[in-house]
Amino acid sequence: MYALILAGGSGTRLWPYSQNSRPKQFLSFTGQKTMLQQAVERVLLLIPNERILIATGALYAELVAEQLPDLPRENILIEPCGRGTAPCIGLAALVLLRRDPDAVMVVLSADHQIEHADQLRAALTLGAELAQQGHLITLGVEPSMPSTEYCYIRCGQPITNTGDLMAYSVDAFIEKPTIERAQQYFASGEYLWNAGIFVWRADRIMQELSRYRPALAELLRTIDRAGDQQEAQHMIDSLWPQAEHSAIDLAILEQMEAAVVISIPLGLNDVGDWAALADTLPIDEFGNAMVGKHMALNTYDSLIYGHSRTIIAIGVAELLIIDTEDALLVCPRSSAQEVKAAVMQLREHQQKPT
Repeated sequence: MYALILAGGSGTRLWPYSQNSRPKQFLSFTGQKTMLQQAVERVLLLIPNERILIATGALYAELVAEQLPDLPRENILIEPCGRGTAPCIGLAALVLLRRDPDAVMVVLSADHQIEHADQLRAALTLGAELAQQGHLITLGVEPSMPSTEYCYIRCGQPITNTGDLMAYSVDAFIEKPTIERAQQYFASGEYLWNAGIFVWRADRIMQELSRYRPALAELLRTIDRAGDQQEAQHMIDSLWPQAEHSAIDLAILEQMEAAVVISIPLGLNDVGDWAALADTLPIDEFGNAMVGKHMALNTYDSLIYGHSRTIIAIGVAELLIIDTEDALLVCPRSSAQEVKAAVMQLREHQQKPT
Protein backbone atom coordinates (compact mmCIF):
# COMPACT_ATOMS: atom_id res chain seq x y z
CA MET A 1 0.00 0.00 0.00
CA TYR A 2 1.16 3.52 -0.87
CA ALA A 3 -0.18 6.93 0.15
CA LEU A 4 -0.59 10.21 -1.67
CA ILE A 5 -1.19 13.15 0.66
CA LEU A 6 -2.51 16.29 -1.02
CA ALA A 7 -0.85 19.33 0.52
CA GLY A 8 -1.64 22.13 -1.90
CA GLY A 9 -4.11 24.95 -1.39
CA SER A 10 -3.82 28.32 0.29
CA GLY A 11 -6.24 27.93 3.22
CA THR A 12 -7.62 31.43 2.62
CA ARG A 13 -10.69 30.96 4.82
CA LEU A 14 -8.37 30.60 7.84
CA TRP A 15 -6.74 34.00 7.25
CA PRO A 16 -4.99 35.76 8.93
CA TYR A 17 -3.29 32.80 10.65
CA SER A 18 -3.12 30.90 7.37
CA GLN A 19 -1.19 32.97 4.86
CA ASN A 20 -0.17 32.32 1.27
CA SER A 21 3.45 31.86 2.40
CA ARG A 22 2.46 29.25 5.02
CA PRO A 23 -1.08 27.91 4.54
CA LYS A 24 -3.05 25.87 7.03
CA GLN A 25 -1.61 22.44 6.21
CA PHE A 26 1.79 23.65 7.45
CA LEU A 27 0.42 25.12 10.67
CA SER A 28 -0.39 23.75 14.10
CA PHE A 29 -3.74 24.93 15.43
CA THR A 30 -4.07 22.93 18.64
CA GLY A 31 -0.73 21.25 19.38
CA GLN A 32 2.92 20.92 18.44
CA LYS A 33 2.55 19.02 15.17
CA THR A 34 1.32 20.63 11.97
CA MET A 35 -1.66 19.32 10.04
CA LEU A 36 0.68 17.81 7.43
CA GLN A 37 2.74 16.05 10.09
CA GLN A 38 -0.43 14.69 11.68
CA ALA A 39 -1.67 13.41 8.31
CA VAL A 40 1.55 11.46 7.80
CA GLU A 41 1.57 10.18 11.37
CA ARG A 42 -1.93 8.68 10.97
CA VAL A 43 -0.81 6.30 8.23
CA LEU A 44 2.72 5.43 9.34
CA LEU A 45 1.55 2.27 11.09
CA LEU A 46 0.33 1.07 7.68
CA ILE A 47 2.63 2.80 5.22
CA PRO A 48 6.31 3.70 5.77
CA ASN A 49 7.80 7.04 4.73
CA GLU A 50 9.38 5.63 1.59
CA ARG A 51 5.89 4.75 0.30
CA ILE A 52 4.33 8.15 1.03
CA LEU A 53 4.09 10.80 -1.70
CA ILE A 54 3.27 14.44 -0.99
CA ALA A 55 1.75 16.60 -3.73
CA THR A 56 2.22 20.31 -3.14
CA GLY A 57 2.83 23.62 -4.87
CA ALA A 58 6.19 24.96 -5.89
CA LEU A 59 6.07 27.52 -3.05
CA TYR A 60 5.79 24.79 -0.44
CA ALA A 61 8.25 22.08 -1.46
CA GLU A 62 10.85 23.27 1.03
CA LEU A 63 8.24 23.48 3.78
CA VAL A 64 7.32 19.85 3.13
CA ALA A 65 10.98 18.81 3.29
CA GLU A 66 11.50 20.81 6.47
CA GLN A 67 8.45 19.38 8.27
CA LEU A 68 8.98 15.79 7.03
CA PRO A 69 12.76 15.24 7.24
CA ASP A 70 12.39 11.43 7.00
CA LEU A 71 10.51 11.62 3.70
CA PRO A 72 12.65 10.95 0.62
CA ARG A 73 12.95 14.15 -1.43
CA GLU A 74 11.96 12.31 -4.60
CA ASN A 75 8.59 11.61 -2.95
CA ILE A 76 7.65 15.30 -3.11
CA LEU A 77 5.59 15.96 -6.26
CA ILE A 78 5.75 19.64 -7.15
CA GLU A 79 2.86 21.26 -9.05
CA PRO A 80 3.68 24.62 -10.66
CA CYS A 81 0.02 25.65 -10.35
CA GLY A 82 -3.17 24.21 -8.96
CA ARG A 83 -5.19 22.14 -11.43
CA GLY A 84 -7.47 20.20 -9.08
CA THR A 85 -7.08 16.72 -7.69
CA ALA A 86 -7.48 14.66 -10.87
CA PRO A 87 -4.15 15.67 -12.51
CA CYS A 88 -1.99 15.23 -9.39
CA ILE A 89 -3.65 11.90 -8.50
CA GLY A 90 -3.06 10.67 -12.05
CA LEU A 91 0.57 11.79 -11.97
CA ALA A 92 1.12 10.08 -8.62
CA ALA A 93 -0.44 6.89 -9.97
CA LEU A 94 2.06 6.84 -12.84
CA VAL A 95 4.95 7.49 -10.44
CA LEU A 96 3.83 4.54 -8.32
CA LEU A 97 3.37 2.26 -11.32
CA ARG A 98 7.02 2.81 -12.20
CA ARG A 99 7.92 1.52 -8.72
CA ASP A 100 5.29 -1.19 -8.36
CA PRO A 101 2.93 -2.38 -11.14
CA ASP A 102 0.54 -3.73 -8.47
CA ALA A 103 0.53 -0.59 -6.33
CA VAL A 104 -2.58 0.18 -4.28
CA MET A 105 -2.74 3.86 -3.47
CA VAL A 106 -4.69 5.72 -0.81
CA VAL A 107 -5.35 9.42 -1.30
CA LEU A 108 -5.68 11.69 1.73
CA SER A 109 -5.77 15.39 2.46
CA ALA A 110 -3.19 17.18 4.60
CA ASP A 111 -5.81 19.49 6.10
CA HIS A 112 -8.15 16.99 7.74
CA GLN A 113 -8.55 16.63 11.45
CA ILE A 114 -9.54 13.03 12.30
CA GLU A 115 -10.41 11.94 15.81
CA HIS A 116 -10.14 8.19 15.29
CA ALA A 117 -6.94 7.35 13.42
CA ASP A 118 -7.35 3.64 14.20
CA GLN A 119 -10.69 3.59 12.39
CA LEU A 120 -9.14 5.37 9.44
CA ARG A 121 -6.42 2.73 9.18
CA ALA A 122 -9.02 -0.05 9.45
CA ALA A 123 -11.03 1.53 6.62
CA LEU A 124 -7.92 1.91 4.44
CA THR A 125 -7.06 -1.75 5.04
CA LEU A 126 -10.57 -2.83 3.99
CA GLY A 127 -10.36 -0.43 1.05
CA ALA A 128 -7.10 -2.01 -0.09
CA GLU A 129 -8.76 -5.46 -0.08
CA LEU A 130 -11.66 -4.16 -2.18
CA ALA A 131 -9.25 -2.29 -4.48
CA GLN A 132 -7.55 -5.58 -5.32
CA GLN A 133 -10.94 -6.69 -6.67
CA GLY A 134 -10.98 -3.72 -9.05
CA HIS A 135 -13.20 -1.35 -7.06
CA LEU A 136 -12.60 2.38 -6.70
CA ILE A 137 -13.34 3.30 -3.10
CA THR A 138 -14.21 6.51 -1.32
CA LEU A 139 -14.74 6.89 2.42
CA GLY A 140 -18.04 8.28 3.65
CA VAL A 141 -18.87 9.84 7.00
CA GLU A 142 -22.32 9.73 8.60
CA PRO A 143 -23.64 13.33 8.59
CA SER A 144 -23.88 15.01 11.98
CA MET A 145 -26.14 17.78 10.66
CA PRO A 146 -27.80 18.86 7.39
CA SER A 147 -24.73 20.69 6.03
CA THR A 148 -24.62 22.36 2.61
CA GLU A 149 -20.80 22.36 2.56
CA TYR A 150 -20.23 18.68 1.76
CA CYS A 151 -20.74 16.42 -1.22
CA TYR A 152 -23.24 13.67 -0.36
CA ILE A 153 -23.17 10.01 -1.36
CA ARG A 154 -26.35 7.94 -1.63
CA CYS A 155 -25.59 4.40 -0.52
CA GLY A 156 -26.70 1.46 -2.66
CA GLN A 157 -26.51 -2.25 -1.96
CA PRO A 158 -24.25 -3.53 0.84
CA ILE A 159 -21.08 -5.20 -0.47
CA THR A 160 -19.25 -6.31 2.66
CA ASN A 161 -18.77 -5.51 6.32
CA THR A 162 -15.81 -5.83 8.65
CA GLY A 163 -16.39 -5.05 12.30
CA ASP A 164 -18.00 -1.61 12.46
CA LEU A 165 -17.23 -0.87 8.81
CA MET A 166 -19.78 -1.27 6.01
CA ALA A 167 -19.08 -1.02 2.29
CA TYR A 168 -21.84 -0.14 -0.17
CA SER A 169 -22.14 0.38 -3.87
CA VAL A 170 -22.61 4.08 -4.72
CA ASP A 171 -26.00 4.99 -6.14
CA ALA A 172 -25.21 8.66 -6.66
CA PHE A 173 -22.94 11.55 -5.79
CA ILE A 174 -24.69 14.84 -5.05
CA GLU A 175 -22.64 18.02 -4.96
CA LYS A 176 -23.26 20.57 -2.21
CA PRO A 177 -27.07 20.61 -1.96
CA THR A 178 -29.51 23.29 -0.91
CA ILE A 179 -30.39 23.38 2.77
CA GLU A 180 -33.80 21.86 2.00
CA ARG A 181 -32.18 18.91 0.21
CA ALA A 182 -29.54 18.54 2.92
CA GLN A 183 -32.30 18.30 5.54
CA GLN A 184 -33.99 15.56 3.50
CA TYR A 185 -30.73 13.63 3.10
CA PHE A 186 -29.96 13.95 6.80
CA ALA A 187 -33.43 12.74 7.83
CA SER A 188 -33.39 9.77 5.43
CA GLY A 189 -30.27 8.11 6.84
CA GLU A 190 -29.39 6.94 3.31
CA TYR A 191 -26.62 9.42 2.65
CA LEU A 192 -23.02 9.94 3.74
CA TRP A 193 -20.68 12.88 3.45
CA ASN A 194 -17.89 12.25 0.96
CA ALA A 195 -14.72 12.41 3.07
CA GLY A 196 -12.44 12.97 0.06
CA ILE A 197 -10.33 9.95 1.06
CA PHE A 198 -9.87 7.36 -1.67
CA VAL A 199 -8.38 3.90 -2.21
CA TRP A 200 -7.69 2.16 -5.54
CA ARG A 201 -5.09 0.37 -7.58
CA ALA A 202 -2.88 2.82 -9.46
CA ASP A 203 -3.45 1.01 -12.75
CA ARG A 204 -7.26 1.09 -12.27
CA ILE A 205 -7.42 4.85 -11.73
CA MET A 206 -5.30 5.35 -14.85
CA GLN A 207 -7.69 3.10 -16.80
CA GLU A 208 -10.60 5.28 -15.72
CA LEU A 209 -8.72 8.51 -16.47
CA SER A 210 -8.00 7.19 -19.96
CA ARG A 211 -11.67 6.35 -20.39
CA TYR A 212 -13.25 9.55 -19.08
CA ARG A 213 -10.44 12.12 -19.43
CA PRO A 214 -8.27 10.84 -22.32
CA ALA A 215 -6.57 14.18 -23.01
CA LEU A 216 -5.50 14.52 -19.39
CA ALA A 217 -4.30 10.90 -19.26
CA GLU A 218 -2.19 11.40 -22.38
CA LEU A 219 -0.66 14.62 -21.02
CA LEU A 220 0.28 12.78 -17.82
CA ARG A 221 1.82 9.91 -19.78
CA THR A 222 3.88 12.42 -21.75
CA ILE A 223 5.29 13.70 -18.46
CA ASP A 224 5.85 10.13 -17.28
CA ARG A 225 7.91 9.30 -20.37
CA ALA A 226 10.55 11.83 -19.31
CA GLY A 227 13.92 10.36 -18.41
CA ASP A 228 15.15 11.33 -14.95
CA GLN A 229 13.44 13.30 -12.20
CA GLN A 230 14.94 16.61 -13.30
CA GLU A 231 13.63 16.16 -16.84
CA ALA A 232 10.24 15.06 -15.50
CA GLN A 233 9.98 18.22 -13.37
CA HIS A 234 10.85 20.31 -16.43
CA MET A 235 8.03 18.58 -18.31
CA ILE A 236 5.63 19.21 -15.43
CA ASP A 237 6.54 22.90 -15.35
CA SER A 238 5.99 23.11 -19.10
CA LEU A 239 2.82 21.05 -19.55
CA TRP A 240 0.98 21.34 -16.23
CA PRO A 241 -0.79 24.63 -17.04
CA GLN A 242 -2.36 22.86 -20.04
CA ALA A 243 -3.91 20.14 -17.87
CA GLU A 244 -7.66 20.14 -17.42
CA HIS A 245 -8.67 21.63 -14.10
CA SER A 246 -10.81 18.94 -12.50
CA ALA A 247 -11.55 17.17 -9.23
CA ILE A 248 -11.22 13.39 -9.21
CA ASP A 249 -14.80 13.06 -7.93
CA LEU A 250 -16.27 14.94 -10.88
CA ALA A 251 -13.82 13.62 -13.45
CA ILE A 252 -14.08 9.92 -12.61
CA LEU A 253 -16.14 8.73 -9.65
CA GLU A 254 -19.38 10.48 -10.58
CA GLN A 255 -19.15 9.12 -14.13
CA MET A 256 -18.70 5.44 -13.38
CA GLU A 257 -20.97 2.72 -12.03
CA ALA A 258 -18.43 0.69 -10.03
CA ALA A 259 -17.64 3.11 -7.20
CA VAL A 260 -17.81 1.83 -3.62
CA VAL A 261 -18.19 3.78 -0.38
CA ILE A 262 -17.00 2.59 3.04
CA SER A 263 -19.05 4.10 5.86
CA ILE A 264 -16.89 5.00 8.83
CA PRO A 265 -17.34 7.07 12.03
CA LEU A 266 -14.15 9.07 11.55
CA GLY A 267 -14.94 12.20 13.52
CA LEU A 268 -13.66 14.09 10.47
CA ASN A 269 -13.39 17.85 10.09
CA ASP A 270 -11.77 19.43 7.05
CA VAL A 271 -11.14 22.68 8.99
CA GLY A 272 -12.43 24.65 6.04
CA ASP A 273 -12.95 27.85 8.02
CA TRP A 274 -12.73 29.31 11.52
CA ALA A 275 -16.21 28.10 12.48
CA ALA A 276 -15.20 24.56 11.52
CA LEU A 277 -12.03 24.85 13.59
CA ALA A 278 -14.06 26.06 16.58
CA ASP A 279 -16.07 22.84 16.39
CA THR A 280 -12.89 20.84 17.03
CA LEU A 281 -11.79 22.76 20.13
CA PRO A 282 -12.85 22.34 23.77
CA ILE A 283 -15.50 24.83 24.85
CA ASP A 284 -16.24 26.41 28.21
CA GLU A 285 -19.60 26.45 29.98
CA PHE A 286 -20.64 29.43 27.85
CA GLY A 287 -19.90 27.76 24.50
CA ASN A 288 -16.67 29.65 23.87
CA ALA A 289 -13.58 28.08 22.30
CA MET A 290 -10.47 30.01 23.29
CA VAL A 291 -6.79 29.66 22.38
CA GLY A 292 -3.99 31.89 23.60
CA LYS A 293 -4.16 34.85 26.00
CA HIS A 294 -7.75 35.83 26.60
CA MET A 295 -10.44 36.99 28.98
CA ALA A 296 -14.16 36.76 28.31
CA LEU A 297 -16.99 38.40 30.26
CA ASN A 298 -20.64 37.84 29.33
CA THR A 299 -19.40 36.31 26.07
CA TYR A 300 -21.09 33.34 24.46
CA ASP A 301 -20.60 30.85 21.61
CA SER A 302 -17.52 32.61 20.24
CA LEU A 303 -14.05 31.64 19.07
CA ILE A 304 -11.24 33.73 20.54
CA TYR A 305 -7.93 32.78 18.93
CA GLY A 306 -4.63 34.56 19.31
CA HIS A 307 -1.10 34.35 20.61
CA SER A 308 0.58 37.72 20.25
CA ARG A 309 -1.43 39.69 22.84
CA THR A 310 -4.30 39.36 25.29
CA ILE A 311 -7.79 39.42 23.80
CA ILE A 312 -10.60 40.71 26.02
CA ALA A 313 -14.18 40.12 24.87
CA ILE A 314 -17.08 41.67 26.79
CA GLY A 315 -20.77 41.27 26.12
CA VAL A 316 -20.59 39.65 22.70
CA ALA A 317 -21.94 36.42 21.22
CA GLU A 318 -21.32 34.20 18.21
CA LEU A 319 -18.21 36.03 17.10
CA LEU A 320 -14.92 34.97 15.56
CA ILE A 321 -12.02 37.00 16.98
CA ILE A 322 -8.72 35.98 15.38
CA ASP A 323 -5.60 37.94 16.25
CA THR A 324 -2.12 37.53 14.73
CA GLU A 325 0.93 39.74 14.40
CA ASP A 326 -0.18 40.64 10.86
CA ALA A 327 -3.89 41.32 11.21
CA LEU A 328 -7.03 41.13 13.33
CA LEU A 329 -10.21 39.44 12.08
CA VAL A 330 -13.57 40.03 13.77
CA CYS A 331 -16.81 38.77 12.25
CA PRO A 332 -20.00 36.89 13.12
CA ARG A 333 -19.49 33.16 13.33
CA SER A 334 -22.13 32.77 10.61
CA SER A 335 -19.92 34.78 8.21
CA ALA A 336 -16.93 32.41 8.38
CA GLN A 337 -17.32 31.45 4.71
CA GLU A 338 -17.00 35.10 3.68
CA VAL A 339 -13.41 35.44 4.92
CA LYS A 340 -12.06 34.21 1.58
CA ALA A 341 -13.91 36.94 -0.33
CA ALA A 342 -12.61 39.56 2.10
CA VAL A 343 -9.03 38.36 1.61
CA MET A 344 -9.44 38.50 -2.17
CA GLN A 345 -10.62 42.11 -1.89
CA LEU A 346 -7.74 42.94 0.44
CA ARG A 347 -5.18 41.50 -1.99
CA GLU A 348 -6.75 43.35 -4.90
CA HIS A 349 -6.63 46.60 -2.95
CA GLN A 350 -2.98 46.05 -1.99
CA GLN A 351 -2.05 45.51 -5.63
CA LYS A 352 -3.58 48.80 -6.78
CA PRO A 353 -1.08 51.66 -7.27
CA THR A 354 -1.31 54.41 -4.71
